[in-house]
Parts: sequence; structure tokens; C-alpha cells
Amino acid sequence: MLECVINISEGKDLAKLGAMATVLGHDFLDLHSDGDHNRSVFTLYGTQAARVLVRNAIATFDIRHHSGVHPRYGIVDVVPFVALEPSTFDDAIKARDEFAQFAATELGVPCFLYGPERTLPYIRAHAFNDLLPDHGPQLPHPAAGSICVGARPLLVAYNLWLKDAPLEVAKKISASIRSESVRALGMQVGRYTQVSMNLIAPHLVGPTDVYDEVAKHVEIERAELVGLIPSRVLATIARSRWIQLDVGSEKTIEWRIAARNRAAQSLK
Repeated sequence: MLECVINISEGKDLAKLGAMATVLGHDFLDLHSDGDHNRSVFTLYGTQAARVLVRNAIATFDIRHHSGVHPRYGIVDVVPFVALEPSTFDDAIKARDEFAQFAATELGVPCFLYGPERTLPYIRAHAFNDLLPDHGPQLPHPAAGSICVGARPLLVAYNLWLKDAPLEVAKKISASIRSESVRALGMQVGRYTQVSMNLIAPHLVGPTDVYDEVAKHVEIERAELVGLIPSRVLATIARSRWIQLDVGSEKTIEWRIAARNRAAQSLK
């Protein structure tokens, strides 16, 4: 059982994004869009919906017309596969490699692989300089750019919007909380600044930990969960803080998959 969390470099055209979600059927689990980042995160079940979504996104959007505060290399920027029990990490690697071959061969888009070989930040720093794509053309696709295709453990994407804090403060806070368990960037997002994070070991450092650490330095306007959260991470968070931290049972991967399975079963 695999989860696929696709990051699309488009967050403003909600009508087109919604239409893409509709055709994915029961394998669509969640969509989070942000106009300032100009980015959308689709959470999908399995591997087939990923191919449908990516084909549609590349046919619909053009990276040459994109602007936004989030780093990106392509219209379909990141395609990570995540193993959920009873699947294994080897299953995620296999799905990653097969998807990269599909995107390179059928769509003509160069793909960089991340996982055991290298990290996503490494690709961000080296792509098309001293690192060439693992599959497909050696130059970016003119309209689609390139895709980072990965296999990774479960993580939590999490943003904290800061109140009345200049960008340099957001960047300093981001640097101070960055660790082996937390990747963080300070960004200007509209009239607010933001600490944008990937909690890559959320069972060790979760939303409560980063929220309370950032709150030591600056007042927080609001928290934002991007995508879904594993139920075992939610279980570590006091229920009294769910609203403050923007989490809840219906925002867990397990709840959405169970709802997906019920809906699929009702059609049989």
C-alpha cells in the first residue's frame, strides 16, 4: 500500500486543480493549494492516479508562466512515494523507478531520483549543474521543466504563519530550528512571513515541538498542516491543541484511506 504526495507548481487556478482531482476517483485523498506559494499538494493512494494527474498537469500548465515563493524545478515538481503497511520501502523504490521511467519515456520530462542515493535538498542545489537527470533528456523540458521523483518515509509538511515578523526574523528562526529532523525555510508569503517546514522525523519532532519552539521567539498568527498527518503522530498531540495546531482525526492518512475504501466498496 503506497501513498504518493505530488507537488504541482500551480496554486491559483482552483477550477483547473479541482477538475484534475475529480478525475482521480477514489484514489484522490487530499488537495492543499496556496496561491502565494503558487503550489498544490495532491495526496493520492497507489500509483495509477499519480500517472493520470501528472499527465494532466503537464498538459495543462506551463512552468514558463509560473511565479511563486516556493523553490521549484518543474510544473510537476516533486513526486515522492511512501510505503504504508504492509508495503515496504523496497516497494516505494520500485514505484519511484517505474514512475521515473514513465515520465521520461512517455512524457519526455527529465527526472532526478532521490531517496537512498541522495536527498531532495541535494537535488535542489545541484540539478543541471554538476548533477544530470537519472532518466530522460539531459536538459529541462521547455514547458514542464523537470521532476524530482523520490521514495521516502512518512513526513509532515507544516507551516507556521508569523504575526508582525519581518522576513529576516523568519529566516533566523528557520535556521535555528533546522536539524536532522526538521527542514525549514523562512519565506515572505503575501503580507505575512512564514516558517515553512518538512518534519522528516515527526515521531521525534512533531507539530507541537516546532510550534512551541517558534513561539518562544515570535507571536504565531496560525498553523497550517499541508496534506495529511500519520495517526501515530496525531496520537502524540494533546487533543486540546488540535485546533491550534491545525490537526485532527479526519486529517490523518489512515482516516482518508479508510474513507476511500468505504467509498470504493459501496460501488461493488
